[in-house]
Formats: sequence, C-alpha cells, structure tokens
Amino acid sequence: MKTRIIVDSTADLLPEIAARVHTVALTVHFGDAEYIDGVTIDHKTFYEKLVESDVLPTTSQATPAAFAAELEKARLAGEAAVVITLSAAFSGTYQSAVIAAAEYENVYVVDSGSAAMGSGILVELALRLLDEGKSAEEIARTLMQEREKIVVVALVDTLEYLKKGGRVSKTLAFAGGVLNIKPVLSVINGEICLLGKARGSKMGNNLLVQEIDKAGGIDFHKPVLLGYSGISDALLLKYIEDSRHIWEGNLAEVRYTTVGCVIGTHAGPGAVVVAFFKR
Repeated sequence: MKTRIIVDSTADLLPEIAARVHTVALTVHFGDAEYIDGVTIDHKTFYEKLVESDVLPTTSQATPAAFAAELEKARLAGEAAVVITLSAAFSGTYQSAVIAAAEYENVYVVDSGSAAMGSGILVELALRLLDEGKSAEEIARTLMQEREKIVVVALVDTLEYLKKGGRVSKTLAFAGGVLNIKPVLSVINGEICLLGKARGSKMGNNLLVQEIDKAGGIDFHKPVLLGYSGISDALLLKYIEDSRHIWEGNLAEVRYTTVGCVIGTHAGPGAVVVAFFKR
C-alpha cells in the first residue's frame, strides 16, 4: 500500500520537499483580517505585516474537517497516511488531526514536538523512509523515536517581539535594545525557551555554535535545515560564513528557507535558525 505524507502549514520546507507532501493550512489573523497560511499569505507578506502591525498576529489551528478532507483523498487513492503536525504544546492542530484520523484506517498521526525547521527536518526524514520502502506504520514509529533527537536553536535580532508576546519583560527588552543583546532560543518539549543572551551578532553566532556543541553535535546522516525570519537572508549568510567549519566536509550545501508564522511571530524579523538531529 502506498503512503501519503500530510503536514500542516507551519512546517518550513524547501520547495522540492513541499512538492512531495500534502499540506493542511492554519489560519493567521492580523486583528480582524484573516489569512490562510501559505495560500492567501506568504512568508514575505507575513513579515511585512508583522513589522507594520502594533499587535502580534495570532494563528488558528487547522480543523478536523481540513485534515479529514486530505485523509479522504488518501482513502480514495487507496493510500495509507502519515500525518505530521507541529507540537501539541503550540496548537490544537495535532488534536484536530487525531480526531480526523479516528474515522479512517491506516492513518498514523505524529506530533513533531517542534515547529518551523524542526518539523521540516522530520518531514524530510519521513520522505527518506518512504523512499526506502517503509510502510506508514514503520515510518510513524521511526519518526516518534527520532523526534526526540531534534534540536532547534535560533539567534534573535530583537527582544521586541518576545516582549509583545509576554515572554520577556519590558525592562529586559529595553535593555536588550540599548545594549544590542541578541537572545538565543530553542524549542524544548514543544515550547520556546531562552538559552542565553549575547551582545552583538558575532557573539550571538558564537553562542549558536556553542549550543550545537552542547547538544553533542550534528548527525549529518539525517536532514539539516537552516532558516531566517524576515525579508533578507543577510544575517543567515553571515552566520553560515562564521560557522563554516561546522558545514565544510559534512554538507554538500547548506540548505535554508524562511521561518514561518508560528516561530516568526515570537522571533520577529532578523532571526537565524538551525535545526538538526543530534548525534
């Protein structure tokens, strides 16, 4: 039986990966304005609106009906399905997928325990397993083991968006702006956590490298994906150059894409993200 991979729109994927999966969209709200993630709003437009808006956008979870529509297509095609969602700690999207899956056979729902690039590399791993001829059940079982090894670290350019989201105090955010403090974040157990603070981008890049070392290093046999938030990739390219010793001889190319709305809402523009499986 063939297997269909279904994901939600918060998984940040390279175009060639996105073309191989079926996507269920979340909804993004800027005040009263509603947009369908990846359909009526793209990442570039999202960041333009994020910078212009005085209030943080919110997202609405994907509905059981939206997942059921994709699962019905799989059933009609005679396919099993593996559904990969962002962390249940971020959204009720995982629960929506579980509710929809209860009406179908040969459907396996996997909580990625992550979001953005973290979910993205788990989706890539799923496709590798699919190409190896693994069944839907085998793919889901492996993903639930491997998700525990996912590490996501991000260097944030400003504390302003974390302040708006209530994740840091106004005093710390103000001091960060004056002192040029760059926080380093991670997604741990499905939640955004502050790992440390560096003064300036160069020290921040060094802190990112340290966090990779602390995790025990990168398993280069599995997918690695970098990302940036905002409209320009200049800060990410600087980080790649500063950390060239990590990638040279290990990756044929350093692949990257843009950070989506869930992580981007908290990180704001100018963030650099690294997602990998630890050794």
